[in-house]
Amino acid sequence: MSRSGSLGIDWILLSGLLTLSGISLFVLYSASDQNMDMLIRQSLRMGLAFVVMLFIARIKPEKLMRWTPWLYGIGLMLLVVVLAAGVIGKGAQRWIDLGLIRFQPSEMMKLAVPMMVAWVMVKQPMPARLGTVILGFIVVLVPTVLIIKQPDLGTSLLIAGSGIVVIFLAGMSWRLIAILAGLAAAAAPLAWYLLHDYQRQRIITLIDPWSDPLGSGYHTIQSAIAVGSGGLYGKGWLNGSQSQLDFIPERSTDFIFAVFSEEFGFIGSILLLLVYLFVVGRSLFIAMEAKESYTRLLCGSLAVTFAIYVFVNIGMVTGILPVVGVPLPLISYGGTSMVSLMAGFGILMSAHANRWFMH
Repeated sequence: MSRSGSLGIDWILLSGLLTLSGISLFVLYSASDQNMDMLIRQSLRMGLAFVVMLFIARIKPEKLMRWTPWLYGIGLMLLVVVLAAGVIGKGAQRWIDLGLIRFQPSEMMKLAVPMMVAWVMVKQPMPARLGTVILGFIVVLVPTVLIIKQPDLGTSLLIAGSGIVVIFLAGMSWRLIAILAGLAAAAAPLAWYLLHDYQRQRIITLIDPWSDPLGSGYHTIQSAIAVGSGGLYGKGWLNGSQSQLDFIPERSTDFIFAVFSEEFGFIGSILLLLVYLFVVGRSLFIAMEAKESYTRLLCGSLAVTFAIYVFVNIGMVTGILPVVGVPLPLISYGGTSMVSLMAGFGILMSAHANRWFMH
């Protein structure tokens, strides 16, 4: 019997999402210098995101599958519009301005790409054959290239990863995986020369942040100091010196985990990771429950991609990955990213509520 109830909600998954949202408001209050206006704006965005999740949870998987090519096509057109007439901010052309709001079409592609790859994969028997795998990679490559041109390397890599996860889950052979990994390694020198100067500098900074401690290495050094200074138990809520004295850059958005770690320490960080693990585990369980290939592939990709987002952000903050501008999912301040994430969880809710759906 379904646990979803009449609203199509998986209450187990919802409990994890609400916990993360509560933590977000708690930490954001400290990270924003107790700015209530920012807290209210974040609360409103959370409310909108949960409404979007509930709306999508009511849509049956077969409808999502029928709409997939249209969503992907619209997303590609919007990416072209961004390159032609998008709003420029912080040196990047990533937004479309509609007057009242502006949004990033690349956030839409975080869902459209795995949906389209899953749609392609299920058109042929699985495990996926070479031709189907190649077509899947083309589906991934086109939006990835368009997003790189904005430029937004971090988002493009995450979107590419979400599509590649679907191909992997569809049964791509290990031999083909090894061949592709070899080709990627061989192409690495060429990729280096295609990167922008600031992107190359981020990779150099990862290796030696102290080579430019007041410039490109500043973010990494200050966040690492904050994480380390939290110790075992942390300095306490509102008592983080690195954050309260404004040493941590982007502390309400990309580097909010540094604020959390300084104030709540190693134990608090482990508990936060356990909440994330709970959400990812429940999402994977929903994916495994699905009886239809499209839904199973899509939900599996959404679960793994969410875990990748968490890993990339925390890796960036702790200095084991380059700074790529990826927010901490459901914790960092922001609207578009949160709405796209909750839309993905709406798909998972729908899959759970309709888990006996078959063609």
